[in-house]
Amino acid sequence: MMHMEGRCTSLRAWMLVVTLLGAILVGGCSNFATKPKVTIQPATRTAAPAPLENAPNETAPRLSLSTIVNRDLQNGHYAEGEKALRRYLQDHPDDRSAQFFLRQLTQDPKQMLGAASTPHVVQPGESYSTLAAKYLGDPNLFLVLARYNGSANPALIRLGATLQLPVTQSSAAAAAAAAAATPAPAQLDSDSTPATPVAPTTPVVTNPSQRAQQLESQSIALYRQGHRDQAVALFDQALALNPQLKSSDPDFAALSRVWVANSHQQAMVFYLDQHLDQAIALWNRILVVDPGYEPAVVYRTRALELKQRLQQY
Repeated sequence: MMHMEGRCTSLRAWMLVVTLLGAILVGGCSNFATKPKVTIQPATRTAAPAPLENAPNETAPRLSLSTIVNRDLQNGHYAEGEKALRRYLQDHPDDRSAQFFLRQLTQDPKQMLGAASTPHVVQPGESYSTLAAKYLGDPNLFLVLARYNGSANPALIRLGATLQLPVTQSSAAAAAAAAAATPAPAQLDSDSTPATPVAPTTPVVTNPSQRAQQLESQSIALYRQGHRDQAVALFDQALALNPQLKSSDPDFAALSRVWVANSHQQAMVFYLDQHLDQAIALWNRILVVDPGYEPAVVYRTRALELKQRLQQY
């Protein structure tokens, strides 16, 4: 009997232990199973403030004056060029060259150059820059001269087109005064190489021989600076005024060779397009400068023969 009571007591003890272990396990599992609820709030976006009207764009790149002239003004991007000039003048308010170009862009061309004009037929090698240099005394006046003729792109000029050039003394004096009052962009920023560099401003010279010598000096100076295209353009103007130009300067001889080669290429274009008179006229100019230039001698002869055959039909 006592033995049976001991077994019952042991059984009750084991059941108590099992019950306690079960309670512990259930409590632990409930701790693992219960996870804190995390509420994710959607991010709220704050609308960016609207830009102020006419506020300057502080992030816009600051361009050099030469870049503005060559990228915008010479290619007819007048609106972009004006904005770029005004931004440039915010940083360089005393830059008279930038002011000079801005006046050409914003003022009435006829007020700057005069209302009276004379027609001019565009010849080979001419541009608004070369015409401004020849007739206004400053190639930097190309912009106002293009606008004077209603051109939306100074880089485009059609051979044989008729332009209007100002002729009155007041217009020439106004152009000369503008050029003299404003130093030419000879000290433009050097961070970009201009495709068509701006030549130095010089006073207007009316004597053709003196003007030819002046253009010759300008062209050689530009050639020494590595601005070959502009140098050749001014050299062409000098030869148009005085085909007999001579100099012992070695750079003069080098520039003459470049001009001869370029002019021959242009004459070949005329020849292939059967603009024979223009081709022959250009070869005539070449042979004045270099009488022994064989390609000009050969093709000039061919052009004359072809012209004669065509006249027979």
